[in-house]
Amino acid sequence: MEIKDIIPHIESLVFASDKPLSSSEITELVNIALGFMEDKIALDLVESAMEEIAEKYNSDLYPFEVRLSGGGWQFLTKKEYHKTVAQLNGERFLKRLSAASLETLAIIAYKQPITKGEIEAIRGVNSDYTVQKLLEKELVIISGRNEKMPGQPLIYSTSKNFMDYFGINSADELPKIREVLAEQMIEPTIIQHTEFEENENTEETREENNDPESEEENPMFSVAETGEFMLKKESAGEEES
Repeated sequence: MEIKDIIPHIESLVFASDKPLSSSEITELVNIALGFMEDKIALDLVESAMEEIAEKYNSDLYPFEVRLSGGGWQFLTKKEYHKTVAQLNGERFLKRLSAASLETLAIIAYKQPITKGEIEAIRGVNSDYTVQKLLEKELVIISGRNEKMPGQPLIYSTSKNFMDYFGINSADELPKIREVLAEQMIEPTIIQHTEFEENENTEETREENNDPESEEENPMFSVAETGEFMLKKESAGEEES
């Protein structure tokens, strides 16, 4: 079977699915639907078909696109139409995570698998409520227990919904910590060399004008060998005139 024959079947599967579908899942579903028992379509054929489908909907003719997100293929509205779609979904669509939830979620994402005690040690506050909320939103999951720690506490990891929520396919696609910190670094102030010289000369001029020692370079009085103060000749001549 050629690619053009299976593309409509693949599109219908991705469109109807309520969760992201991986290429392997699509391959299995298409083979079951078309009843290919002997001559099954291969994964490579499905992946080639997905590339063609993604290119097709990347056109400006469509307000939506097909892309990998959350570990699988999805039909997604293009970002240019975000505000339009938000009118239909209301507050539920625009709902944001709180600062505490984002902070806890970031810790889990970068430190997973991690226990609640370790989360609280990093945050410095009790995290029962925020962890519970993240579980309710299905952004994190309980992935097991840490058998090496006393009491074998539960350990938490991010879920597929987390990847879908943030538009990534795996935790490896998260921005690196050093990249985030690099963006927040304060850039040094750059001073042009000519400006620096002008400012330096201005300061020197001000210091010379205000420096009391500069007035003593040509004092009106001098001290004789006997220790007496003597008026300079120039000053004496000016007074006599």
